[in-house]
Amino acid sequence: MSHKLKIAGWISVGALAGALTTVSLQTVARGSLAPLPLEELQQLAAVFGMVKTDYVEPVDEHKLISDAISGMVAGLDPHSQYFDKKSFKEFREGTSGRFVGVGIEISQEDGLVKVVSPIEGSPAYRAGLKPNDLITKIDDTVVKGLTLSEAVKKMRGEPNTKVTLTIFRKDESRTFPVTVTREEIRTQSVKGKVVEPGYAWIRLSQFQERTVDDFVKKVDEIYKAEPNLKGMVLDLRNDPGGLLDAAVAISSAFLPENVTVVSTNGQLPESKFVYKAAPEFYQRRAGADPLRRLPAGLKSVPLVVLVNEGSASASEIVAGALQDHKRGTVLGSQTFGKGSVQTVRPLGPDTGLKITTARYYTPSGKSIQAKGIVPDVLVDESEEGNLLSLLRVRESDLEKHLNSGQGPEVKDAAREKLRELAIKKAEEEARKPVADRKVPELGSDKDFQLAQAINQLKGRPVLVSKTQIIENKNEKKEQ
Repeated sequence: MSHKLKIAGWISVGALAGALTTVSLQTVARGSLAPLPLEELQQLAAVFGMVKTDYVEPVDEHKLISDAISGMVAGLDPHSQYFDKKSFKEFREGTSGRFVGVGIEISQEDGLVKVVSPIEGSPAYRAGLKPNDLITKIDDTVVKGLTLSEAVKKMRGEPNTKVTLTIFRKDESRTFPVTVTREEIRTQSVKGKVVEPGYAWIRLSQFQERTVDDFVKKVDEIYKAEPNLKGMVLDLRNDPGGLLDAAVAISSAFLPENVTVVSTNGQLPESKFVYKAAPEFYQRRAGADPLRRLPAGLKSVPLVVLVNEGSASASEIVAGALQDHKRGTVLGSQTFGKGSVQTVRPLGPDTGLKITTARYYTPSGKSIQAKGIVPDVLVDESEEGNLLSLLRVRESDLEKHLNSGQGPEVKDAAREKLRELAIKKAEEEARKPVADRKVPELGSDKDFQLAQAINQLKGRPVLVSKTQIIENKNEKKEQ
């Protein structure tokens, strides 16, 4: 980013449940601080002393202090967090798109780890792992009973160390061990293809350090395959967020130069800022602007932006900017609503504090926080409807969530009734065979919302939702 912005540290934005996403502004001391509450601090010290001397068994004083800090920060909102040494390392890996492991995209099936896809060129890819392989053991640990995150931690480790995976390959009806050497893996956050002559699909799964370069490369590939592009679908579904500068850059790829992409507002002077579609607002390093390599046609190609309840923070910034500037039609479901800014302040070489310092606003001045982006066209995730999406947690459902700052929140009683129906439908789905419960892969020929997006680009009828309930209805007229 430009030195004018005074931005430092790790910048990212995101949803709950693994989406550790934040935005970092310059770390500066406040000009004036209120007097410290000495009586309460004395009480804290007294409790610390009592726990040290009176508790049934000795406790580690460093852990006590760490837990006290964690509790104080966690009481603010769902996104403020204290990073100890381990969590700080994991946070930095998440925003860089790099980690040390075996290189597989995974899901869970019948309590086992299922290989969705080995990352091309990774140790798992070279070892011959295939999609649909089931991992039954990691070294000597049986996978059954582990959560997905626990399984991931066991497969990750230090570079050049070995891990043995026991594989069950269903189509060959055999179980066999595979020993893989861990190495640094770079995740791919951009996918894309020409879905049919004249129409392309490009998906961003997260906004990482390499996302802008990967986006430029993928767009170039698409235009070489289809020079006469008539329409593009930008897919931000289930994108939990990522780096702010990447979100500003992706928005700038489609928008006229120097228009507003997003603004922030908070207590600190540095928290009051407007980000525009210009290189000084998104370039991290000196050198040529990567967006200059994009085809000129990208600025005017008809565009549909796909979003859903899993689209959060950085993806909401992009969708909101393109919607407000009428650059594309936003289609899908109301987004997550994570529109708060977090600053990551280092507390030492290995620890840090992620604290909410501002709210995000779309170019027209609407707060994203606890509201989200309401699509121009509401479309269900399948032809059968969108009821199950009501079971997904959104920002406004989180305990202690920050409000929008633009008036009281309005909860719709009809949404709660529909949730009851959704729970019954989910119970019915759970009784079906596993094969009948599979959700179509995003970008496939069975992707209902993508098919409706292509219809929108072609000017054909779109099957709009008949079930979706919009929160904060005053923000958007009825569909």
